[in-house]
Amino acid sequence: MHRRQLLNLLLASPLFVLPFTVHATQIRNARLWRSDDKLRLVFDLSGPVQYKTFSLTAPERLIIDLSGAGLSGDFSQMVLKNSGITSIRSGHFGQNDTRIVLDLAAPMQLNSFVLPPQDGQGHRLVLDLTRATQAPRQIAAESAPLVASVDKAHPKRDIIVVVDPGHGGKDPGAIGSKGQREKDVVLSIAQLLAKRLKREKGFDVKLVRNDDFFVPLRKRVDIARRHKADMFISVHADAAPRLTASGASVYALSEGGATSATARFMAQRENGADLLGATTLLNLKDKDPMLAGVILDMSMNATIASSLQLGSSVLGSLQSITSLHQKRVEQAGFAVLKSPDVPSILVETGFISNARDAQRLVTARHQQAVADGLFEGLRNYFQKNPPINSYMGWVQDQKNARA
Repeated sequence: MHRRQLLNLLLASPLFVLPFTVHATQIRNARLWRSDDKLRLVFDLSGPVQYKTFSLTAPERLIIDLSGAGLSGDFSQMVLKNSGITSIRSGHFGQNDTRIVLDLAAPMQLNSFVLPPQDGQGHRLVLDLTRATQAPRQIAAESAPLVASVDKAHPKRDIIVVVDPGHGGKDPGAIGSKGQREKDVVLSIAQLLAKRLKREKGFDVKLVRNDDFFVPLRKRVDIARRHKADMFISVHADAAPRLTASGASVYALSEGGATSATARFMAQRENGADLLGATTLLNLKDKDPMLAGVILDMSMNATIASSLQLGSSVLGSLQSITSLHQKRVEQAGFAVLKSPDVPSILVETGFISNARDAQRLVTARHQQAVADGLFEGLRNYFQKNPPINSYMGWVQDQKNARA
């Protein structure tokens, strides 16, 4: 789920005035059936719908996000006793979407599909739930008219990636023993990554800088948020206190301390005097202070979790191309990663202070290999975590519908 959508959901509390919106499809009613081994929950709809489902634990929940749908029915009168569902909650999600949350007494497996109008029935979203130890089964009588959960009107938007070549202009970054400049190396790698992303259907890419000029750290974060990025990656090739330090590293933001002395050193070096606080990036000045703190904490926690997943995927791709300085995603207080609603990672492609790393980093062949590795890591992450309404999400939904 996109972090900005999480913020919209949190801000849609009774303390705020919600704008009036017109929804293309209305969720009119919900019906529940029980059998010995299955629970079927059916939502009656006024028209076709696009939806995504996922589960959460501690406590157990099933989440259904319906795009472009509004809620006109009332679930409060449903009898849920002995169903395994303890409660059903719903609310606004994003600008025109609805989120339904099923609170569960225990883990359950979900099989979901939509049915078109037939036999006097309108559009329906069907959820079949079984105990986690059982495999979900479909009723044969209703298996024939199953259709994909995404109709032809799916927006299939591009995933927006903002690529940030570190340093630039008056800030050369680290300098190698033979005069290699970090700002030149990372600009080349970032440009190659951008070209690769542009060739991949379903991606759009923005470069923070496409030439040799300086961009303050605060502005780099603002650029990612202005473009409503799904992901931000800052590319570096830094120096380390020890000249023997070598290999690639991936970093995510930490709200606490750094995970290693190297991570702490890197964050201090990159941040310089251009530190910023994440609270300045959200327009929460007119909000209740306690609620503003909760919103920021929840958003940052969700964003950091996604950043760590993204970082692990990128690190896994890089290990086949170059040696790794650390085999896990490190964390520290990097200012350039402090966007509260955009998953962000900083990639050290190597240490320009290390003679062997520096020699490889300036070659076109290695720069292309690193760019390809970064691309594979990003693509692998988004194949598993496609943003709602994205082309990649649509592709995954089509595969699931045919499975």
